[in-house]
Amino acid sequence: MERDVLRHAEPVMGTVVSFDLRGADGADGAVADGLRRAVAWLHRVDEVFSTYRPDSQISRLGRGELTVHDCDPDVAEVLELGAAAERAGDGFFSVRPGGPGGELDPSGVVKGWAVERASRILLEAGSTDHSVNGGGDVQTAGEPEPGRGWSLAVAHPLHPGAFATVVRGSGIALATSGTAERGAHILDPHTGRPVSGVLLSVSVVGESLTAADIAATTAFAMGSAGRDWLEAQPGLEGFAVTAEGRAWWTPGFSAYVPEGLRP
Repeated sequence: MERDVLRHAEPVMGTVVSFDLRGADGADGAVADGLRRAVAWLHRVDEVFSTYRPDSQISRLGRGELTVHDCDPDVAEVLELGAAAERAGDGFFSVRPGGPGGELDPSGVVKGWAVERASRILLEAGSTDHSVNGGGDVQTAGEPEPGRGWSLAVAHPLHPGAFATVVRGSGIALATSGTAERGAHILDPHTGRPVSGVLLSVSVVGESLTAADIAATTAFAMGSAGRDWLEAQPGLEGFAVTAEGRAWWTPGFSAYVPEGLRP
């Protein structure tokens, strides 16, 4: 029997976040309420963390108008995640990506963290099988159909609309960092300059979208050193497209790729 499907697309945080809930329809009050709360959560994240809103807490914190203690507790959590990522990534990840003393911008943490939290809200509401896709960064739970994992496409940076590979699994997360959609926007915190010329994209798969998103950005900023660094990260596997159009992947990445599509 075909499962009930509840879908919703919400413009928020400068992108569209798409929800795909399986096994529950709109008549399921608890799950529908969970979806409403997940959407409300994402809009709250936008209000607090948007660097494009001069009145957001993160903008006011960056200007010195607020202290961390004046902000929502989530601000301290995100900054702590950013500090831990900076230590783990040899300084190639930073919430001040323009360099020490630069503008406060924890965007490299926020999207993956917010989408993963939205998935957790759905789980708490009883939606055990779903995906939440925030502009190509995806957190899943369970599976879309019994015995079949979620299939998540890795966009090809050189061929718009095409995919470089596909990953499949239950309860997996996928994040991609690169230049395809926004150009050379990822900065090397050591120099404050955009990273370019080595990689076009890095995709990371694991269980946590927060961890995968941070790792993808870190590895991209590292350039040629990103592969070795990713291989040392427990629970994460990576796939990258280089500036020459070639691909590399970490040893465990193929386990997520369906037979016939394995690199």
